[in-house]
Amino acid sequence: MHALVLAAKGITSHIAPMDLMTRGGLDVIALLVLVGWLYRRRPSAPAMPLVLAALNVGLFAAMSTIGAGKFPAGVGFGLFGILSLVRLRSAAFTLRDVAYTFVTLVIALCTGLPHRQMWLVTVLDAVVLLAVLLVDDPKSYEPPTRTVKLTLDRIYPEPALVAHDVALRFGQAPLSVVVDEVDYVRETTRVSARYPAVPGEPATAQDAEPREQVTAA
Repeated sequence: MHALVLAAKGITSHIAPMDLMTRGGLDVIALLVLVGWLYRRRPSAPAMPLVLAALNVGLFAAMSTIGAGKFPAGVGFGLFGILSLVRLRSAAFTLRDVAYTFVTLVIALCTGLPHRQMWLVTVLDAVVLLAVLLVDDPKSYEPPTRTVKLTLDRIYPEPALVAHDVALRFGQAPLSVVVDEVDYVRETTRVSARYPAVPGEPATAQDAEPREQVTAA
């Protein structure tokens, strides 16, 4: 009786090979568009394409396996609990990378659920990719920059003097200077100066933590 009810709803206890191949092909196409084209339109962390592809393929496989068998609801909640543990801890990963990670997981969820109308899944994937295409405009980003942290051996009465002193000590005028800390005991000032990225050098995004430290005494 239970099998008849599932059959009436279009749900079976196994995965049809053709359905799995169709959904898998759609997921691969969406992943290639997202990572191979949209994400690579501007320089980013070299490891991120691998991270995005691994998350997408892994989640697609998990959703396909769960949808094929009689798994309790707790398995689904456990899956989302595991996904909540995934964090981008590296300083090279930016808010843009987090957004692409979220979109990658959404695509895997949409295409990973079996026994869904393919036209609806295709439309949802297309809408997500179109939204990323329209919002993530590479022309709106500034050229790649790198951040240098400096510890200066004095305290400045005026903020404008900091950039001038950094340019003299470091030998190059910075694009911007941010005062991170003023130590009145040691009479030092810690600043973060932003410079244009040298060709061939890994760029540091503005919302990432500085990775290079230089001390000027």
